[in-house]
Amino acid sequence: MTELFTEKEITVQDALEHGLTADEFERIRGFLGRLPTVTELGIYSGLWSEHCSYKNSILQLKTLPTESPRLAAKTGEENAGALDIGDGLAVVFKIESHNHPTAVEPYQGAATGVGGIMRDIFTMGARPICSLNSLRFGYPSEKRSRYLLSRAVKGIGDYGNCLGVPVSGGEIFFDESFTRNCLVNAMTVGIVKKDKMVKAKAEGEGNPVFYVGARTGRDGIHGASFASRDLSEESESKRSAVQVGDPFMEKLLMEASLELAQTDSFIGMQDMGAAGLSCATSEMSAKGAVGMDIDLDLVPLREKGMNAYEIMLSESQERMLVVGKRGQENTIIRIFNKWGLEAVEIGRVTTDGRLKIRWQGKLCTDIPADSLVLGGGAPRYKRDTSRPAYLDQVADANQLLQKRPPQKEGMLALLSSPNVCSRRPVIEQYDSEVGLARVLGPGGDGGIARVPGTNKGISVSTDCNSRYVFLDPYKGAAQAVFESARNVAVTGAEPLGITNCLNFGNPNIPENYYVFSECIRGMGDACRSMGIPVTGGNVSFYNESEDGPVFPTPTIGMVGLVEDIGRAVFPWFSSPGDLIFVAGHFAPSFGGSEYLKLNTGKSAGQTADLNFDHEKQLIQFLLQGAKRRLFASARDLSIGGLSAALARSVLSRNFDPRATSSPRGFALSIAEPYKSDLDLTLFGETNGCAIVTVKPGSEAQTEALAKASGIPLWKIGTVSSDAMFNYGGFQISYEEAAAAYEGGLAGVF
Repeated sequence: MTELFTEKEITVQDALEHGLTADEFERIRGFLGRLPTVTELGIYSGLWSEHCSYKNSILQLKTLPTESPRLAAKTGEENAGALDIGDGLAVVFKIESHNHPTAVEPYQGAATGVGGIMRDIFTMGARPICSLNSLRFGYPSEKRSRYLLSRAVKGIGDYGNCLGVPVSGGEIFFDESFTRNCLVNAMTVGIVKKDKMVKAKAEGEGNPVFYVGARTGRDGIHGASFASRDLSEESESKRSAVQVGDPFMEKLLMEASLELAQTDSFIGMQDMGAAGLSCATSEMSAKGAVGMDIDLDLVPLREKGMNAYEIMLSESQERMLVVGKRGQENTIIRIFNKWGLEAVEIGRVTTDGRLKIRWQGKLCTDIPADSLVLGGGAPRYKRDTSRPAYLDQVADANQLLQKRPPQKEGMLALLSSPNVCSRRPVIEQYDSEVGLARVLGPGGDGGIARVPGTNKGISVSTDCNSRYVFLDPYKGAAQAVFESARNVAVTGAEPLGITNCLNFGNPNIPENYYVFSECIRGMGDACRSMGIPVTGGNVSFYNESEDGPVFPTPTIGMVGLVEDIGRAVFPWFSSPGDLIFVAGHFAPSFGGSEYLKLNTGKSAGQTADLNFDHEKQLIQFLLQGAKRRLFASARDLSIGGLSAALARSVLSRNFDPRATSSPRGFALSIAEPYKSDLDLTLFGETNGCAIVTVKPGSEAQTEALAKASGIPLWKIGTVSSDAMFNYGGFQISYEEAAAAYEGGLAGVF
């Protein structure tokens, strides 16, 4: 056996400085039967960080439902989730965070977040057809928040636009809690032939291991462990932990990888994401119950003097690991060279289950691969919980709103508020037309991308009301699942499954872990009630600073299937004379509402009731109505309540250049009991409801369907062409509404 190269004798203090605990250091010694080398300690610190191992969350995550007849890849076993959509095809999708890097360097942090999630999709052999994002920032009136937002959006736009993958949707939420620690969650959706789906594993003794893509530099070293600590002034200075992306290189890597996926020349492929080469080699080995022998002197470098520790922990972007088949080396090299990329054989597969890393002729790592990974030797913790005291101090929202503004003034303020206003300044940074996949782009509740070569569409949504989750973690997380389901159902799509990005504070604080645990419980119960699986996702802990934790944000990425895009439903009012209905159990509340926050500055009160059966009944009504072509439009009721949804149904037409006719207003006729408190009716927020418009000749059929579905249907008015928003008790001209709505974020970009 070659003697291990040891630069120094490692101590427990070295482990602590790497973010490991004293107990974890002893576990490492137990796996190795000796002290680790410097490089081994670095590898364990990266792989055992929360970002890679989910050590503080995996026991909770295992309670989520993961089974479905449509499942095409077992949850957690591949780079992304995959669901069968028929015709031999699967939709592949995942969402991940890049929060800490964006808070430190917003442009590159957000851009490389997009690049990383794209690689998770195309390493499975799936061509990305659309992307989404979910963003959380402090209010844009604050200078630093405005800077972070504008740079992050530019990073997302520049990277995605260069790749040629359209943005189909997303969401932004603003609150003071995100001022120091913003959240950037990126989602990508792709399509693959099921028989061409690529696995992230190694097998076959002697098979070659290829390094492909960009060269390795010092950027991103310790990015995984950096993302597993609280954000402080010290960590904000650690720009070396933030990767630098090259979208043009990624475009070449994507095309080369997709071409390779059509061949029979390789065993598996994995992105070098968090913890870089350490993660890809150990995870692929452990999954195949094999080992690897890697020579770092063969790794293409772009910086001089890099040592084994740096090479193994670098998170340089646009790199992947490919395990080929013996005898097919030239095929792999030829494909990547064709696209102007390096493909270098750096090692081989072994059968001893050990990860052996050599550098300058010396063995510097000899680790059981299984000891490094989730599901193997990586530690698993269930932290202490303590119910936060504020959850039992529920304020009366109506008491807080004793002084309300005049209705017209309140409506214009709501339309211009950052959480309700037009996202046009953001959407215009993104290319939503490239690739000719767009059926419905950003600006509605859910976007729709065409499945290439078919008449099917994939409806997509990201959603979470962070304020609701803060006020009631269980109900807020369940609400996020159902709102995402409504977002795709209003387009006529059947909800298929979710991915999640769980953004929380330090898990070692019992109150934070209680909130996290309750969110998992709520999410799981909501998914089980609908019979849909959680196909994977991402956990991002330590989203807090000296100012405290962010609002808990379990972002839900939902995919749905539109069997016939000719029956898709759009979110804007179609024609003057159409009848407007509220479908669902309408029970508005000021608790946790945007109206309450605007007028009192408080996130307080009891949020609207959430009934799982009512939510499922509404979804079935929306699906059946779309199938029968009953709806001229449909839109979910969410933040801002009924008043905002109605306004958006007129104003959002401007997001789609193909929208032809021009209804410019509506007239409501609000009857009792809702007329007696028009503020609550219009500005309160409710669950389990949507507004639908129908042609006068379809009214009876729509009412019959609602009755059969078990949901109330309430006719509230008609679509008009008179450029007036008539809310019953007050009126706003189209021009006034448009100016308020379009002006909310206009000064940010």
